[in-house]
Amino acid sequence: MLPTTFSILAAVSNLRHGVFGRHGGVSRPPYDSLNVAWTNGDQEDAVCRNLMRVKETLDFDTLVVAPQVHGDSIYIIDKETIPPMHVRFPVRVTPPADALVTNLAGVGLMIKVADCQSVFLADPVREVVANVHCGWRGSAQGILPKVVDLMVRRFDSRPEDLLAAISPSLGPCCAEFRNYPRELPLSFLPFKIGVNHFDFWAISRWQLEQAGLHPDNIETANLCTVCKVDQFFSYRAAKVTGRMAAVVGWHRDS
Repeated sequence: MLPTTFSILAAVSNLRHGVFGRHGGVSRPPYDSLNVAWTNGDQEDAVCRNLMRVKETLDFDTLVVAPQVHGDSIYIIDKETIPPMHVRFPVRVTPPADALVTNLAGVGLMIKVADCQSVFLADPVREVVANVHCGWRGSAQGILPKVVDLMVRRFDSRPEDLLAAISPSLGPCCAEFRNYPRELPLSFLPFKIGVNHFDFWAISRWQLEQAGLHPDNIETANLCTVCKVDQFFSYRAAKVTGRMAAVVGWHRDS
C-alpha cells in the first residue's frame, strides 16, 4: 500500500504526503479495495478500516476531509475552525469545499479522487499547506490561482516559495470533452489536442505558473487514472467505483 509521492515534496522536512492507489484496503468489488468514500455504496465498516490505514500509514494525528462540490470554495483549518470528528468515520468533516488549507501540525488534509486532480501546495517557509480538488469544473473556475492568492493574503506566502504536485488523474490521452465549447473557457483552447481532447495537467501547470509559481517548483505524476485503472480508481473507466485518498500535511514534531 505504498502511495504515489513526489520528490519535490519529499525533500521538505516534516511534510508528509501521498496519493494512495486502489490497492491495500478491505473493500469488495466494485470498490476494491482502498476506497475512502462513504457516499458511493460501499460498506461503512470497510471505509472506516481503509481510512484508518491511510491515517496510520502517514502517521497523522487526524484526517480532515471536505464534502467536495466541484466548485471553488476554500476552507481554512486553524485552531478555531477545525471541525469535530465524524460520528461514524475516523475523520473530521468540514463544510462543503474543494480546497483545504492549514498551518496546523498533525493534520492530514484529504481529498478524494477518481480522475480529478488532487493538487498539493506547500510553503516550506511559512509552513502552510493546501490540498485542492481540481476537476475540469474547478479548473474552469480557477480554483488553483484562488488558493495561491489566499495563501498569499492570509499566510503571507510568496508564490515563488510554493511547491506544487499534481496527482495521478485524467490524462490528455483520455480527457475527451465533446461539449468543450459550452463547458470550457476559451483560455483552455491552446491545450486542446486533436478534435476534442485537453491536457489538464498542462492547464494546471499553466495556471500555477500564471499565479507566480516557478516552473521548477511544479511536479506532475504523469499517470493517467483511466489508462491505469488496474492501479487507480477511475470514474470514467468504471462509473461505479471507489475513491482514492490524496493526503498532505505537516507532521507533528516528536
